[in-house]
Amino acid sequence: MLKNFAKDPRPSRRRFLQGSAAAAAGLTVGFRWNGGMPKFASAAYAADGTLAANAFVRIGTDNTVTVLSKHLEMGQGVYTGLATIVAEELDADWAQIRVESAPADASLYNNLQFGPVQGTGGSSSIANSYDQLRKAGATARAMLVEAAAKDWVVDRAGITVEKGVVSHATSGRSATFGDLAGKAAGLPVPVDVTLKDPGRFTLVGTSVPRVDAKSKTDGTAQFALDVRLPGMLTAVVARPPVFGARVKSVDAAPAKAVKGVVEVVQVPSGVAVVATNFWAAAKGREALNVQWDDAGAETRGTAEIMSEYKALAEKPGMPARSQGDTAKALAGAAKTITAAFEFPYLAHAPMEPLDCVVRLDGNGCEIWAGDQFQTIDQGNAAAAAGLKPDQVRIHTLMAGGSFGRRANTVSDYIVEAIHVAKALDRGTPVKLVWTREDDIRGGRYRPMYYHTLTAGLDVQGRPVAWQHRIVGQSIIGGTPFESVMVKDGVDGTSVEGAANLPYDIPNLAVDLHTTKVGVPVLWWRAVGSTHTAYSTEVFIDELAHAAGKDPVEFRRALLSHHPRHKAVLELAAEKAGWGTKLPEGKARGVAVHESFSTFVAQVAEITMQPDGSVKVDRVVCAVDCGRAINPDVIRAQMEGGIGFGLGGVLYGEVTLDKGEVLQSNFHDYRVLRIEEMPKVEVHIVPSTEAPTGVGEPGVPPIGPAVANAVFAATGRRVRSLPFTRDQSV
Repeated sequence: MLKNFAKDPRPSRRRFLQGSAAAAAGLTVGFRWNGGMPKFASAAYAADGTLAANAFVRIGTDNTVTVLSKHLEMGQGVYTGLATIVAEELDADWAQIRVESAPADASLYNNLQFGPVQGTGGSSSIANSYDQLRKAGATARAMLVEAAAKDWVVDRAGITVEKGVVSHATSGRSATFGDLAGKAAGLPVPVDVTLKDPGRFTLVGTSVPRVDAKSKTDGTAQFALDVRLPGMLTAVVARPPVFGARVKSVDAAPAKAVKGVVEVVQVPSGVAVVATNFWAAAKGREALNVQWDDAGAETRGTAEIMSEYKALAEKPGMPARSQGDTAKALAGAAKTITAAFEFPYLAHAPMEPLDCVVRLDGNGCEIWAGDQFQTIDQGNAAAAAGLKPDQVRIHTLMAGGSFGRRANTVSDYIVEAIHVAKALDRGTPVKLVWTREDDIRGGRYRPMYYHTLTAGLDVQGRPVAWQHRIVGQSIIGGTPFESVMVKDGVDGTSVEGAANLPYDIPNLAVDLHTTKVGVPVLWWRAVGSTHTAYSTEVFIDELAHAAGKDPVEFRRALLSHHPRHKAVLELAAEKAGWGTKLPEGKARGVAVHESFSTFVAQVAEITMQPDGSVKVDRVVCAVDCGRAINPDVIRAQMEGGIGFGLGGVLYGEVTLDKGEVLQSNFHDYRVLRIEEMPKVEVHIVPSTEAPTGVGEPGVPPIGPAVANAVFAATGRRVRSLPFTRDQSV
């Protein structure tokens, strides 16, 4: 099985996984976690003849193989990856594979890296499921073979399985999975099965078509916004203009006068307008007259907050890594280089904003959502509804993106819908919809950060000291994870990518100031690496320039103890033609980074525009994610991560004025436009290592790679993001 989370070598990741387990423990009363494969009865029989060998595989008499995914499909291709692992061990025909979302049940479907929690995040879906689903597929295959052997009265050893057909060459007998499903269902479930030699893989490592492509193309894919239930009402919520404000008074009469408005309900987060349709609810919300009490609210602007961050950076913070004697080495260095970096708040801005459908009745609660944290959402929904967690049934639908937003410890949009449903007649379904404006102004951003770095070089240009200071909010502080994940005052998610810097520098120190700000924050695709990769990779480039050395060669010399970093760096540089001459006005930049145990290097080629803006023409990406399950999905995630990260560094910025968020939609919270997407080439390092995640690791390197290309073209360093805000030396 996968390594136990307590043995994970990275302290910040180990704390995250342990923290997830500890935090969820209080929300999962009644759930049973066995830490590995779920325990099953000795028979796998269903009334319709379906073979249900375990919690993950169903084989029907119609010859379909249904894989139950314990992870949310939010565009990252996880349905396809998980199904590929099962189909490989089954020796199924890909055409017979179907995927459904597993029910919310942490006793069967926990994320093995999170502990007793069902949830999707941390690029963990494939990594935690690989061995588990191989065994699930192999178990079902063994039962089919056993059924054939008994039916044909032949030796199991002479039976082969290929593309969904079970055959016995000597007797000339053959049968489909569907033919054997009912017979296999009555057999005992084997405890131990032999897994296939990876050298015989026929599906893993190939680009089988995505299982969700057709439904997303023809419109049959179901998202929460598509749910229609008899008697369903739609709700939108008026939330305070500044974070932390509360309702002082509300005049609901103008809203109730809007045709279609059924009810106006005060909920903990604000005032909900409930109507027969979305348009009526939205117009009713516009008509509301709400007075807000902002005592205790966050009323500072981002400029004021950043000013406080800069003042904090003048003094030492809590140590996150201390190696050697950095102060002494800096004092004796032949050359000293310093830099400071500013990172703004960033919204997740998924194409599908937050939404869900809730129905409360005498039997409990049903929820339809693109649910990312099923166990935590069950617990929070139960608490809000006055139920037990096992009375909350979650139907996990596909999600139109998330980037971390749907995974929050307070289950904000789920709980909000529960409160609205409680105020209505029992059994009335309610669909809660956040508009794009609600989403971008609604908080839970990637935190704003300020970094300062100082390094010393010796006379040969080798780095002898590195001091890195980080100032910003904790994602974990104030959540159930805090007691485990924040150690000695350090939130591991704030310093990951910095505290585990791979470069061979003898004297290295990283410290952290954790600030108290009333702006809600949350993990954002690639979490801490979204800012630490930028600062460290731009700064290492500055050191290379100060040393008079080539940026790739400078990095290579410092990665002798990190061969996987070094390998992707060399591959990306080679494929990009590093060192070859480019036309006037064009330049290249490079960056390499590891996140979620996946190693990515990127070389960006840019053209400087006459107005000083940057056009990214080409990105060459090398990725080592262990064994590649589906190369096409890996390429797609690298491409998507590059586009997502590029939009973030070029344009992404949430700003506050007197506590109010100034951005509202894609016109003023810019994301990358399709015509701005560069040509991307992805090269996958062949590997026999266990597979790791690809949903997030493509994001961190793109920003510094582009920034380093800008320096190569202009001599200017971009240290304050986004690029549109400041390009200063």
